[in-house]
Amino acid sequence: MEVDFNKKIYAQITAIGGYVPENKRTNSDLEKITETSDEWIVKRTGIKERRILEDGLATSDMAVSAILNLIETYQKDIQDVDALIVATSTPDMLMPATANIICDKLGIENVWAFDMNAACSGFLYALDMGASLIETKRYKNILVIGADKISAYVNINDRSTNILFGDGAGVVWLEPTNEVAILDALLLSNGTGKEYLNIEGGGSLHPISEQLLLDEKRYIKQDGKVVFKNAIQSMSDTCLNVLSRNDYSVDDVNWLVPHQANKRIIDAVGNEIKIEEGKTLVNIEHYGNTIAATIPLCIWENTSKLKKGDLLMLTAFGAGFSWGASLLRWTI
Repeated sequence: MEVDFNKKIYAQITAIGGYVPENKRTNSDLEKITETSDEWIVKRTGIKERRILEDGLATSDMAVSAILNLIETYQKDIQDVDALIVATSTPDMLMPATANIICDKLGIENVWAFDMNAACSGFLYALDMGASLIETKRYKNILVIGADKISAYVNINDRSTNILFGDGAGVVWLEPTNEVAILDALLLSNGTGKEYLNIEGGGSLHPISEQLLLDEKRYIKQDGKVVFKNAIQSMSDTCLNVLSRNDYSVDDVNWLVPHQANKRIIDAVGNEIKIEEGKTLVNIEHYGNTIAATIPLCIWENTSKLKKGDLLMLTAFGAGFSWGASLLRWTI
């Protein structure tokens, strides 16, 4: 459909792709490492296995694979891309941005490319940024990527984190339209949660050193009880708020796509907002928490269930704390 740039412009998702590594870390594998069991992990998290990227590969490699999957599936031309946003907490290196590295690997030049770190909420933040760029009419083809190799920061001997996290990447292609597509987003953050979910080491506060390695500051750490409680409340509140300010009710939502952190959190949010059973998309069982990749991966895996015009509500919660909810019409 021809786009009239003299009229109001919305951003729409016109293609989606995903990638997960072949290597699996199963609950059975973890039983051999720490004092745990498949039954205990499934009961507390809903996770049976997660994917782990091999040594020598990085976040950018997964992102490139996801983009190539998108291009092949939807017959897109990578040279049409004029902006590329990467939501990640695990960049290939501190500088340059992983987005720059991805551009080089894809052979695209003169593209506005940058990283965004909002932890597990990163994809929602990047999606809203991408939609805003489309709405300015300055950009017409934007890749929004959620990708994390979080396994590089997991202490394999820490039962509170080794059961949760896996690696993966998801990507969407945004283009302009005159039809209402990406409707709205309510994204929030504060710094009060930094002590409850973090990776302390490697930044300017705790630079890489021998002592940092001894102190195990390079690993992800979390206070599960605090995160659990805040995640349910924050995700539920933003879902209801973004619906209300757009004159929708939960009954209008065709699909809820929550961040895949913990099946109990997903179920609790669904109960809190009173969404109909069967309307929540979930894939945590096989991938665990892939940080910024969970939402695009979950949509990608479930595209066969989606119909053009469906109202999707996305919601996430992550370190910071950061959290939010987005509303969009499915246009593929």
